[in-house]
Amino acid sequence: MGKTSIALEYAHRHLAEVGVGWQLPAEDPAVLAASFGELAAQLGVRELLDTADPVAAVHGALRAYPAEWMLVFDNAPSRSSVASFLPPAGRGRVLITSRDQIWPPGQSLDVPMLDRKVAAEFLVNRTGDPDRKAALELADELGGLPLALEQAAAYIQATVGTLAGYLVAFRERRDELLARGEPTGYDETVATTWSLALQQLGASSPGAAGLLRLLACLAPDPVPLTLLLADEQLADQLAPSVTDAIGQLLGDPVAVGDAAAALRRYSLLTAAGNGMVSVHRLVQHVTLAQEPANAVGQWRQAAGALVEAAIPADPDLPEGWPVFALLLPHARAVLDLISSGMWRIALYSGHSGNPTAARDLFQLIADAHLQSDTGGPEHRDALAARNELAYWTGQAGELVEALDQFAELLPIFERLLGPEHPGTLTARNNLAARTGEAGDAAGARDQFAELVSIRERVLGPEHPSTLITRNNLASWSGEAGDAAGARDQFAELLSIRERVLGPEHPSTLTTRNNLASWSGQAGDAAGARDQFAELLSIFERLLGPEHPDTLITRGNLASWSGQLGDAAGARDQFAELLSIFERLLGPEHPSTLITRGNLASWSGQAGDAAGARDQFAELLPIFERLLGPEHPGTLTTRNNLASWSGQAGDAAGARDQFAELLPIFERVLGPEHPDTLTTRGNLAYWTGEAGEVADAGD
Repeated sequence: MGKTSIALEYAHRHLAEVGVGWQLPAEDPAVLAASFGELAAQLGVRELLDTADPVAAVHGALRAYPAEWMLVFDNAPSRSSVASFLPPAGRGRVLITSRDQIWPPGQSLDVPMLDRKVAAEFLVNRTGDPDRKAALELADELGGLPLALEQAAAYIQATVGTLAGYLVAFRERRDELLARGEPTGYDETVATTWSLALQQLGASSPGAAGLLRLLACLAPDPVPLTLLLADEQLADQLAPSVTDAIGQLLGDPVAVGDAAAALRRYSLLTAAGNGMVSVHRLVQHVTLAQEPANAVGQWRQAAGALVEAAIPADPDLPEGWPVFALLLPHARAVLDLISSGMWRIALYSGHSGNPTAARDLFQLIADAHLQSDTGGPEHRDALAARNELAYWTGQAGELVEALDQFAELLPIFERLLGPEHPGTLTARNNLAARTGEAGDAAGARDQFAELVSIRERVLGPEHPSTLITRNNLASWSGEAGDAAGARDQFAELLSIRERVLGPEHPSTLTTRNNLASWSGQAGDAAGARDQFAELLSIFERLLGPEHPDTLITRGNLASWSGQLGDAAGARDQFAELLSIFERLLGPEHPSTLITRGNLASWSGQAGDAAGARDQFAELLPIFERLLGPEHPGTLTTRNNLASWSGQAGDAAGARDQFAELLPIFERVLGPEHPDTLTTRGNLAYWTGEAGEVADAGD
């Protein structure tokens, strides 16, 4: 329902409670005053009181009226426009409808857009067309706006059309259809309603009209208005006509507030909470439809420049992620795919825990570079985009695909840059890492060993890039089965980094973290625990108790405490950690989900196999939804669920789950990947536990 429909429904429901009920058209003061004359006649006071002032006559009559009364002021332009008409006394109630959203707290009730399903049901009922799929899509296109829904339904009825047919036509000829159809009980269409408002706004508040044109270019999502318009220096980057319209708003929050208030008085802009605003998608369309094509291009360019400037510089920093999240839909709406802002948006998506979104964005960016006239497929920016695409493809779980992409890139870098150029060596580093992630730890180790010798010769033995490569060599040596070798390499690396960088440099602390981990893997669980305990105190002092690195170190300390026999303590520490991660990063951030997995595992280790099973069962659909059904993280969770199902007493269930997992591992990772072989071993074990000893032997 629209605001007038709600007011009339309210009036009808309460009509029996009042002796007088009257609706007054409040849009025009002259028409409103004349309506008071009609009400005065109905009350029988026109001849008794001053006929020159019917408003005063009605006020006097209502003051003395012996019963309840109710007045509905419909479509008031503002609070001030009806203030002198409101009865000052009497036993009555007053209901006002208005596009103006600025009213005292507690006196206003916002009329929301219709829910998608409700809007679709209205379209089905109003037109008699049972096509609910088309109705849902059309409800999305119309944004739940009651007038637009009624207008569309009236047009379909008048033309004996269908919802599906109107949907196709609306997507192709939106401007025409927004001006057609005769809504029941309303004498204006969507187009004429807002066109008139825009004309009035342009005359009374040019800055507000300019702001609306700017917002019309963005996504219909909430906009952080003051952030978007914070930089007054951007005026030089905008077209002169745009600067004339909104230049006075840049860097002036008071002027921005005035413009927003003007738009709210016409219901062209809605407060979205936390200093944000939103504009309905149809308001956006009608606004731009009235502008010449060249003007629309200038406003889109301005919106892109403002969004680009508002995007934080560093997508790695969690404190900037809330701003990235707010700006992401608007960046997608107005930024060029090859812009630096879109690059930062893509990196934010990955670093904040959504590698699939990062992969998809970098695919679009890489494709845009290939189609660009500025550089061609082997331009450095195009290659950088392909490199990021390969990296985030791997992070999204498509390890073999990522390996293939890096393998394709390496010869291009070697040909264009030479075999020992830093860019080429970075490509070799990426290929080596993906080789290991795809299951060939020994191959990754060997590639990093070759790379270390090159970096030492080209850059020197203590260059940061050389030390990073040594770090990778040590890690993959451990992954290839030589935990003691990894421990010793990290011990050597630590002494170099402490001397070159200092004992508390982030890279030094990372090396200490790796040394602690591989010490534990090499059999010294107590040493690992003690080293992580020392590290934790340093991280807490340097970074604070809730920094991600501090929390990860707490997790490592908890794990090695568990490895030393305190499973219940590890479980309790992970339970504390989980509440912190959920509060700081959200319930579906990768670090939060990893912590949930650790909590589930240690719950099982502490004796609660059924609890571990149930926790992994809750985790699995989250991983499937966020990462996909065949991502390594999803498969690991399925593996854990199967294992703990068996530990909880369901050997046949564990057998069946591992039987389902095995062909997936074989297809995704290959028949000889370590995880595939482990799954085969688990299948054999639980087959035997389920009583099928002969099959287990096979």
